[in-house]
Amino acid sequence: MSRPLLVLRPEPGTAATVSRARLLGLDAIAVPLFEIVPLVWDAPDPARFDAVMVTSVNALRHGGDAVRRYAGLRAYAVGEASAAALAEAGFDDVRIGPGDAIGLIELLASDGVGRVLHLCGEDRREPDPCGLTIERVAVYAAREIACPEEFEAAITRRPVAMVHSPRAAARLAALVADRGRIPLAAISANAAAAAGDGWEAVAIADAPTDQALLAIAARMCKQEKDNSRDGSQ
Repeated sequence: MSRPLLVLRPEPGTAATVSRARLLGLDAIAVPLFEIVPLVWDAPDPARFDAVMVTSVNALRHGGDAVRRYAGLRAYAVGEASAAALAEAGFDDVRIGPGDAIGLIELLASDGVGRVLHLCGEDRREPDPCGLTIERVAVYAAREIACPEEFEAAITRRPVAMVHSPRAAARLAALVADRGRIPLAAISANAAAAAGDGWEAVAIADAPTDQALLAIAARMCKQEKDNSRDGSQ
């Protein structure tokens, strides 16, 4: 029998990951440690920008009606989900990046874009702008919630824990006393580093996407089952 999978990301991302995991035959447990909340923000003049950049679908979910002020600009989405949300919000010219912020900035630069509005979260990475002028405006935030009662019960089952960000990794590390019994699947090297040492095993996704992270986590969940077939521990 394979190990359960512990999904810690905020809703509605948790539900999406759990759904994908169950399609793979995994026993997925949803225990979010954060919640996404909208922020009050001042919308800058669209005339100041050549394009708008979105690295999380949460910017569209929580940015409010003011996001539509920029629908006349070319829009750059980090991935398919953000692109779909931009189209739903009324953006006609949407270009899709390779799934991470660095690649998206490189795409903007290769297209000759100069001035970019980045609708983003309060907690974020700021990669090399590659010569672009990027104005970042936080429209949402991920807030810690009290550790759910279900967390300890889930940890006793020795699940593979997925971490979708360095913040999530650090929070998990602070909550787990016996790391040596928990394998960790991290979305990036930065997330793995934020989790610290001492985990039973650590694997890093091939790309910073939920699908890539789930793929590596699924392999970790099934490893115990595979090992039991040949007698290894």
